[in-house]
Amino acid sequence: MYIAEKESENKEIIKRYRSLLRTMGPSVEAKDKVLVRKAFNLALEAHKDMRRKTGEPYIYHPLAVAKITSQEIGLGITSIVCALLHDVVEDTDYTLKDIKTQFGDKIAKIIDGLTKIEEIFDHTTSSIQAENFKKMLLTLSDDVRVILIKLADRLHNMRTLDAMSKEKQLKIASETIYLYAPLALRLGLYAIKSELEDLGLKYTEPDIYDNLMHKIQQTDKMRKDFVRKFSTPLKKDLRENHIGCTIETETKSVFSIWEKMKSRELPFDEVFDSFAVRFIINTDKKHEKVDCWRVYTIVTDHYKPNVEKLRDWVSIPKSNGYEAIHATVMSKKGRWVDIQIRSRRMHEIARKGYVALWKQNSNGGNGSSLDGWLDKIREVLNSEDTGALDFLSDVKLTLFSDEIFVFTPKGDMKSLPNGATVLDFAYNIHSQIGDESIGAKVNHNLVPLNHILKSGDQVEIITSRKQYPKEEWFKYAVTARAKSRIKDSLRNYRKKFKAKGKEKLNKLFGQANVEFTGANVQKLQQSVNIPSSIDLYYQVSNDMIGSKEIRNVFPEEDKSWFKLIRNPFSKNPKNLSESLTEKVRSKPESLILGGDTASVDYDIAECCNSIPGDDVVGFIRENKPIEIHTTNCPVAIGLMSKYGNRIVKAKWKKEEKITFLAGVKISGLDRAGLIYKITNIISEKHHLNIRLFNIESSKGVMNGVIMFYAPDADALNELINSLKKVKEIRKVSRIKRLPENYT
Repeated sequence: MYIAEKESENKEIIKRYRSLLRTMGPSVEAKDKVLVRKAFNLALEAHKDMRRKTGEPYIYHPLAVAKITSQEIGLGITSIVCALLHDVVEDTDYTLKDIKTQFGDKIAKIIDGLTKIEEIFDHTTSSIQAENFKKMLLTLSDDVRVILIKLADRLHNMRTLDAMSKEKQLKIASETIYLYAPLALRLGLYAIKSELEDLGLKYTEPDIYDNLMHKIQQTDKMRKDFVRKFSTPLKKDLRENHIGCTIETETKSVFSIWEKMKSRELPFDEVFDSFAVRFIINTDKKHEKVDCWRVYTIVTDHYKPNVEKLRDWVSIPKSNGYEAIHATVMSKKGRWVDIQIRSRRMHEIARKGYVALWKQNSNGGNGSSLDGWLDKIREVLNSEDTGALDFLSDVKLTLFSDEIFVFTPKGDMKSLPNGATVLDFAYNIHSQIGDESIGAKVNHNLVPLNHILKSGDQVEIITSRKQYPKEEWFKYAVTARAKSRIKDSLRNYRKKFKAKGKEKLNKLFGQANVEFTGANVQKLQQSVNIPSSIDLYYQVSNDMIGSKEIRNVFPEEDKSWFKLIRNPFSKNPKNLSESLTEKVRSKPESLILGGDTASVDYDIAECCNSIPGDDVVGFIRENKPIEIHTTNCPVAIGLMSKYGNRIVKAKWKKEEKITFLAGVKISGLDRAGLIYKITNIISEKHHLNIRLFNIESSKGVMNGVIMFYAPDADALNELINSLKKVKEIRKVSRIKRLPENYT
């Protein structure tokens, strides 16, 4: 039986390898086929005794990653070879030196960027996910293929995540939504970005994912009929104007539909932009801009546009190279419809992002926008004294956010992340201008440094030679460049106070009978939570730290002679965080929530206010109770993506006599007797005690907040469903974050 299975697996491996070769196209050179075969043989040998969690031979994974790299991203031979070898150094006895010897420096360097760092078992000071992500981007700044292959690797892992434990699924899915999907978007890989987000939702909120998928499938025929009728008059005009054009329907991803439903508090049926009508024009590059606007004119001749929704990425492409006209028009059925207009060349960039852009640029195009983004990555990476977690925050803010375009007084255009301020703009121009800025004129109006800019603003920075950066400027800055320059300038300014501060601290230590040593200075620095000795001496010299702080760190009883004698037989006690970590890892199911039987101390996070019945996870904190979040809480997703090694499983214990404060927001039509209906449902039908009832009415429209005590999430959901059946009520949604005065 084993021999038969082995033969069957070998046939399947060869079948998948040949499928990979077909994606490379008929024109691939013989020497390239030899190189790919060599990489395949090495991977096959290295992983011969390994299996995935699915039980399949491990070689299936690198073959799948290589196929995604070739077919779905469009990379070449070097990337295919690296994809086949991407796990060899990390998971087998082969070394980077072996790869370098057989395949050369370039492939070895890419493989190194794809290899995770060794895990550090320090759960209180380091995020392994952040360190690994930083290492990848270090290589990315030299060779973008590292991250493209990593995205292919992550995509296949997400497609096969069913085999992992629930805990692993949550960690990997959260990390994917938080880091990898935005990165795919930034590189223009829209299809991969959407699939990563959908798969992430599938594992973080499976019920919502299944429900929305079912509704999308149910409405597929209706959607196609609608688009066919919508397109019919347009096709006639396009033919008459001799515009070759393909019209297709793009159904938005499940994740994006869910995000719209949450942000707008709408049911599925009322999300008008759950799909888009796309026009792909057959035209040459010289005429494509004019032809795109010709198609827009034809569409708006038939359907009235919403001018506020018009987006012109043909004139000013996105930084990832995306070009198109996006608009929203009103159909004859009284429904808003999203439209996208692009040329065939633009469509290829939209499908394959950076790779298509790079190939087109190699034929004489302009890659300055992508080069500018890579420069921003290098800038974040080169920022001194930036820990992995700070780096991760900078990446999220600077590299993954939406863009705005602002102008200098001379009309030069600058790209900044959405939410950027006048101070970010100043540092974008030059470090010295940033350091000396005191305000600005935005569209000829005076504004402060923390003024948030909008697309189209014209900005003139006002400077003074007497100005220097302040600590509060960190609150004004969004971009990594501005934060890095402020940090450098403050450090240089504070260095001037080092000698004075050191002399003063020496005297203060002497007055407190504390020895002036490097260890004691470091102890004080850590106690007052100051990042560097330069900052410490600066604060001491300016009387921000004095005798009081020193006495708090070195109390009298700790300086008596018998306290300084060490017992050679004693062991260092473990701190609370280490004890909790050992407890939940040795017995992970011990974290039971509810009643007085919790195995460890815990706090319910205010950001999501979980109650019994919610899917929850615990986050281990230093010397504090474990923090409990719902698995779909945005804060929890961020924590799981950064601190996967500090997340533990948790579940609620069934408790009949305990109730939890919960709440709902309602809106609808104000009618006589409505309040009675609502209170009757809550108190009489569901037997829940009301804590707060606040209803406001204006011009026949009612909005309200109701707080009550519920035993668990099931009871809350049953109440929401009952309230939705009241004909006057249009929307009912659960309140996740409770206002402070309600708790």
